[in-house]
Amino acid sequence: MKNQKLAGITLAAAVALSTFSCNRDKFLDVNTTPNSPTVVTMPLLFTSTVVYSGFAATNDLGRAASLFIQHQAGTANQMADYDRYNIRGSFDNQWNGELYGGALINAQTLIDLAATKESPAYGGIAKLLKAYNFSIVTDMYGDVPYSQALKGKDNTRPRYDKQEDIYKGNSALGIQSLIDLVKEGLADLDKPSTLKPGTTDDPVYGKTANNITQWKKMGNTLLLKFANTISKREPALAASLINQAAAGAFTSNADDFEVPFGSSNGNQNPLYSFNFVNRTGDQMLSQRLLDSMRVLNDPRLPIYFTPTPTPTATVNATGTVTTLPGPVVNGVPTPTFLTFTGYQNGGTASGLTIPALANRSRYNIYIRGNSGEAPARLLTNVQRLFILAESALTLPGITVAGTAQSLYQDAIRASMIKAGIANTDVTAYFAANPRVAILSGTTEQRRNKIITQKWVSWVGNGLEAYNDYRRTGYPSLNPALNPAGDDATLPKRFALPLSELTANAGAQNQDVNILTSVSVWWAR
Repeated sequence: MKNQKLAGITLAAAVALSTFSCNRDKFLDVNTTPNSPTVVTMPLLFTSTVVYSGFAATNDLGRAASLFIQHQAGTANQMADYDRYNIRGSFDNQWNGELYGGALINAQTLIDLAATKESPAYGGIAKLLKAYNFSIVTDMYGDVPYSQALKGKDNTRPRYDKQEDIYKGNSALGIQSLIDLVKEGLADLDKPSTLKPGTTDDPVYGKTANNITQWKKMGNTLLLKFANTISKREPALAASLINQAAAGAFTSNADDFEVPFGSSNGNQNPLYSFNFVNRTGDQMLSQRLLDSMRVLNDPRLPIYFTPTPTPTATVNATGTVTTLPGPVVNGVPTPTFLTFTGYQNGGTASGLTIPALANRSRYNIYIRGNSGEAPARLLTNVQRLFILAESALTLPGITVAGTAQSLYQDAIRASMIKAGIANTDVTAYFAANPRVAILSGTTEQRRNKIITQKWVSWVGNGLEAYNDYRRTGYPSLNPALNPAGDDATLPKRFALPLSELTANAGAQNQDVNILTSVSVWWAR
């Protein structure tokens, strides 16, 4: 892997940082500028690490996952290829720039710097962010450089650690688990700290009364996510971790770990800048999601995706037009009937006519903002409730309050309220749609219903929905039309980028030939 230490990369959503030289020519030392500091401060590193985290989850990796999970369909260029599972040779920038060369190296640098400044507050949060971003890497790729990574020239060929060791640890190999890394970060946040992130450098919780308390909630919710991820392979460990972390996790939507973006060019959420500025014709609403939300009479559809003009001619087989009664959103009545147009995943290879741009349903304001200012939603209270609902249903020994049924309804309600639907309208929706509101049938049938609703709630974050699908097989998804890729099946992992195969060739445990049809450890 690429082991460069970056002081930062210009990402105007939070702060512009510069890459610095250690041996500057004395002639250049005559004039100095505060815009090109020679020492990177903890506040600059902290803000940069947070923004990288939001960017990595919503940029190209997230776009591909949204296609696999059939939230979106690809209509041109790379998105049409990803939609048919052709992903080999891609994601170099995400591996090298956004993850290892971005969020991860910045987090590690912040951890090291905080130790010298005796600032456990900065160091503790950096450990949470490091664990979160390493979970993205291993969840997408499986075995990856972890315990020996981020050491720069001290180790230019880091070993590939097994995913099981990354999640559970391996003391014989010197591998600290992601779980223990989070616990260490939480312990740091309980220590006195003279220097702490605040309103000027904490873009997530800086405006709250006690941002350290909020970061503790984020850390405990991250532990719930990890427990849920490994629950298929390690149910006892997962149940124990959930019982430990649940009380300290999020309790409301106001706690959500969301990375904010802005409306100016360069500051925008990638979901907006890609779909509405740079590559406007490459993605649109998947017909599969459209059909599912229509069957469920789901009032979030017009909040997630834009309605389209009522057609004046018969629509062919490219993308079915669907109408849905419009709900009251943020107190404003929507039209009695709204029209939506989706596209079949993989449809470009079948020659299905692609709807004109003006007639496509695409991400609406809730997902991408009016001008790109929607946040990247990374860890949420809705997610917490769905995790607890599934755990109460499937894991022995769960002691958290609530039943699978009550937690399931709480999760749907929290998702709809977050999207702007009034609480009374949610109650009315439950009453009118008991097949959605009530868990029934076998354990697996009820689990299917929980994960399907979680899938709907995750529109805008394809990575998390992709994890749930690979772990549970829910919701049931038909293959894309004309699938390709390694074996014409929906990828169970991402293929290593070409740059990594070159830069870290022959690293210990590196499997250059592993197929995307091979499940990662926690999904087997």
